[in-house]
Amino acid sequence: MTKRSGRRYGGAVRNASSTDTIFALASAPGKAGVAVFRISGPRAGEALRALAGASLPEPRRLLRVMLRNMEGEAIDDGLAAWFPAPASFTGEDVAELHLHGGRAVANALAEALLALGLRPAEPGEFSRRAFHNGKLDLTRAEAIADLVEAETAAQRRQALRQMGGALASLIEDWRERLLRARAHLEAEIDFAEEGLPESLGRQARASLAALADEMAAHLADKRRGERLRDGFQVALLGAPNVGKSSILNRIAGREAAIVAASAGTTRDVIEVHLDLAGYPITIADTAGLRDLGQETEGEVEAEGIRRSRRRAEDSDLRLVVFDAGALPALDPESRALLGPGALALINKWDVVPGPTPNILCDTPALAVSARTGAGFDALLAALAERAADALETGGAAVLTRARHRAAVAEAEAALRRALTAALPELAAEDVRLAADALGRVTGRIDVEEMLDVIFREFCIGK
Repeated sequence: MTKRSGRRYGGAVRNASSTDTIFALASAPGKAGVAVFRISGPRAGEALRALAGASLPEPRRLLRVMLRNMEGEAIDDGLAAWFPAPASFTGEDVAELHLHGGRAVANALAEALLALGLRPAEPGEFSRRAFHNGKLDLTRAEAIADLVEAETAAQRRQALRQMGGALASLIEDWRERLLRARAHLEAEIDFAEEGLPESLGRQARASLAALADEMAAHLADKRRGERLRDGFQVALLGAPNVGKSSILNRIAGREAAIVAASAGTTRDVIEVHLDLAGYPITIADTAGLRDLGQETEGEVEAEGIRRSRRRAEDSDLRLVVFDAGALPALDPESRALLGPGALALINKWDVVPGPTPNILCDTPALAVSARTGAGFDALLAALAERAADALETGGAAVLTRARHRAAVAEAEAALRRALTAALPELAAEDVRLAADALGRVTGRIDVEEMLDVIFREFCIGK
């Protein structure tokens, strides 16, 4: 789908206004069997009548229409649907036009809509209007973008759960419990002389402690939701000429990386994206590791080695490759990468067959042959298992963005302060701050400054 860009139908875009009637191609650009245009705003019905030359269709029913421009020239024979406010995606009057998916048809319709005084939508503007009109909270709006971007079954499932309100329900439950606890704390302040039960304050603090622990548990989930959106990161590492690029090509099923007999062929990080058992996995081939104090082929190779080391640090799993013919000796650069978070690959096992050697007791090893493909089924199964362990959420509501995590961390910190506050007034204020932080996740409090950041990443037409 088209991301934010400088291209717009008819040139520059006027300053956005919620009173404007907007339009966009809601399906993918380019040739297609069907193209869907969406129109939203107070003049959507007027535009549909002008184009179709007829009364509005019955709501939520498709009607075959001949669309014409203002000169009466036919644009296309298509279908129209009408969604009157507030029963529409945006909460405004919305019209949809389903046309043949050629570029000439799309351009002609766009020109006709511009001639009627409508303007092209900004990226995410339909979803933003839905948010402002109470049709979506921010987590559901973000889930729409995630669903559009989803490439694997696990990503799709997570986006659907969030679009169904899993995260919003969790956040709202936390906020409601905070508000009840705050009410009890403020009752201690306002009615201190009315003989309220002492248990009221104790119950409030017990509830706050339980909430803080729940938030801490979600923050300690190893960023599963965010990592599922981004993919499980695997780095192929090892000395020069052990066959890393050949392994990458075998996994990819194509010539993704250049393979040569000379050492140091790979100078930059080359990535391959996979869908294994429904999980997104990115495997990165890196430059051969050697001590930068040794002689290299110049600054380009040295920079490649530095990038390899950074990739090793940032990866979820290190695939450390060794040449079977060089065992049992281990080069020190590769040996240092073994241990937790690593899987050793003994390549060229077709040349030196035998039992899989135990490289180190705390690092599992697999024997493979990039030339014959032997061992690769076991390798792919191991990668899928590691990805599932790292990314599977079990259907629970998870934090899927850095802004969610930052808000929940802020709320937890405020609750920890409230639990140790010397005065009930201070505790109540910290509880208020915690509730406000959570409100920013769903948009329950003023988040205007965040909306541009959130919605500008959307596709045009969403």
